[in-house]
Amino acid sequence: MTTDLDIAQAAVLEPIQAVADRLGIPPEAVSPYGRDKAKIDLDYLAGLPDNPDARLILVTAISPTPPGEGKTTTSVGLADALQLLGRRTAVCLREPSLGPVFGMKGGAAGGGYAQVVPMEDINLHFTGDFSAIAAATNLLAALIDNHIHHGNALGIDLRRITWKRVVDINDRALREVTVGLGGPANGFPREDGFDIVVASEVMAVFCLATSVEDLRQRLGDIVVAYTRDKDPVRARDLVAEGAMTALLKDALAPNLVQTLEHTPAFVHGGPFANIAHGANSVIATQSARRLADYVVTEAGFGADLGAEKFVDIVCRSSGLRPHAAVVVATIRALKYHGGADLADLTGEDLNALEIGLANLARHVTTMREVFGLPVVVAVNRFVSDTDAEIDLLADRARQMGVRVALASHWADGGAGAVDLAREVIAACDEPSSLTFAYDDDETLWQKMTAVATRVYGASEVTADTKVRGRLRELQEQGYGHLPICVAKTQFSFSTDPQRRNAPTGHSVNIREVRLSAGARFIVLVCGDILTMPGLPRHPASESIDVVDGRVVGLF
Repeated sequence: MTTDLDIAQAAVLEPIQAVADRLGIPPEAVSPYGRDKAKIDLDYLAGLPDNPDARLILVTAISPTPPGEGKTTTSVGLADALQLLGRRTAVCLREPSLGPVFGMKGGAAGGGYAQVVPMEDINLHFTGDFSAIAAATNLLAALIDNHIHHGNALGIDLRRITWKRVVDINDRALREVTVGLGGPANGFPREDGFDIVVASEVMAVFCLATSVEDLRQRLGDIVVAYTRDKDPVRARDLVAEGAMTALLKDALAPNLVQTLEHTPAFVHGGPFANIAHGANSVIATQSARRLADYVVTEAGFGADLGAEKFVDIVCRSSGLRPHAAVVVATIRALKYHGGADLADLTGEDLNALEIGLANLARHVTTMREVFGLPVVVAVNRFVSDTDAEIDLLADRARQMGVRVALASHWADGGAGAVDLAREVIAACDEPSSLTFAYDDDETLWQKMTAVATRVYGASEVTADTKVRGRLRELQEQGYGHLPICVAKTQFSFSTDPQRRNAPTGHSVNIREVRLSAGARFIVLVCGDILTMPGLPRHPASESIDVVDGRVVGLF
C-alpha cells in the first residue's frame, strides 16, 4: 500500500528559489535551509505594500472524529486548485508538534496527493523554530529560579510562580515535578511542571507578534509569578525579554516550502487549538496576503475551537479579515456523529448521516451567523461514500443556504478540488462583514457566556468561588478588555469528549483561569483538558525508523 510518506518521498521538488519566484520574492530575501526550504527576510516582508485585493480563506471543519476529516489535506488541495485556475496562491499552515507526530495523530503535513513537502523535515525539527521557542521559555524559567537563589529581590512568592518549563514531547511524568532538590547549591525546592511547547505562552506570543519589536514587548509583558502581596512579576522585571528575543529573532522569519504541485506554502508556528489559539503566525499570513491574491489558512480542529479563536483573538489583534470560510466534512465522520459505530462507517447509513448533519449545521451557523462569513461546505470524498449519501449531504447543505462542493484532492491533488476552488472564489466575492462572538467591553464572564451559548450550544456557564474570584481580580487589574481563549476538548461542543453530534442545553464549567499577558488573552480551562498530553499505549513512534537512510513509518 502506498503511504503518504511514499508519495512525499517520490515527489520531485522545485528548488526553493523557484517557489519564491512564484510570489516575486527576490533571492536576497530568501535564506535557504538546504535545497527545498527557506526563511524569508523579515525586513523585506515588512517593506511590502498592502494588497487590498487579496482574498483570505479560512478553512475549518466539523468536530473531529477518530476517522479524521482531512482539514489540512483540504487546505493544501484547495490551494493547489486555486493555482491550477490561474490564481496567484499561497497556503499558510501550522508547524507540526513532535508530540502528536510520535503520539497518536502522526504527521500533520496533509495527505495523499495534497501535501506540503519535504514532509519528513516539516514533521521532524523543520527549521528549529520549536527548539527556539522551548529555549526561550526555559531560559525564563531558569531566570526565575536563579533570581530566587540569589536573594529574591523582587520578593517572588514561591507558591505563586505560574511559569512552567516546556518540552515538545508528550510526557505525562513531567506534568507535576519538584525542582531545586539536593541542598542550597541547587536553589530552593518548589513544585513545578512542564507544558508541551505548543501550549506555551511563548508559542502564542510568537504567533501573534507582528514584528521583532512587538515580540520583545509581548515577551516583557508576560506575568511569571506574584509576590506575597499578589503583585505581578513580569519577564521584564527579570530583564529576560532581550535574551528571549535574541533566541527567537531568526525563528520569527516565516518558513517557505511547497506543496506537491509547487504551490508556495508558509508553514510557521503551531499552537494547539484545544489548549491555545490554534493558528499559524500572523506574520506568515500577513506576508502571504501581500504576496498572493488568494491565501488559504487553516484553524485547528472544529469551528468551535480554532475558527472561533482565529476570529475572536487573531483577527481582533492583527486586523486580518477572512473573505470566506470553508467547513470540511466527511460522510463517514457525520455518520459517526449520528451514532454509527466506527466499524460500520463504510456501509451506507442514511439515518446516521441525517442525524449527524446537525454537527455540520452547528459549525455552519457559527461561521455564517456568528462571524458573518460566506460558507462553503467541502465534502472530502472517500470511496465508501454512496451516491445516496452524497445527494443527501449536498441537499441538506443547500437547505442550510451555503455552497457545497465534492473534493477528491487526496487521490487527485489540485485537480480533485477545482469545483471546490470555484465555489470558494464565488464565495469570496459575496459581500460580508466580519463580526465577533462578543464585544471588547464585555466582562470576561460575559465573553465566556457568549461563546458557550452562541458557539457551543450550552445553556449556562458555571465556576466555583475561586474561579469567579480570579476572574474578578483580572477585571479589576485591567485585563477585562482582553479576549478569552477557551481550553476544552476538541471532540465535542460540550466539555465531555464522549458527547457527539450537536448537544444543547449543557453546562460549561470553568475549572481554571490563566493570564497570558504577553499573548494578550485570558485562558479559561474547561473540563478535563491537559497542557501536557500523554502517549497512548502504542505510540506512533513505534512505527518510525530509518531504513537505508530514509525515514519510514512517519505517517
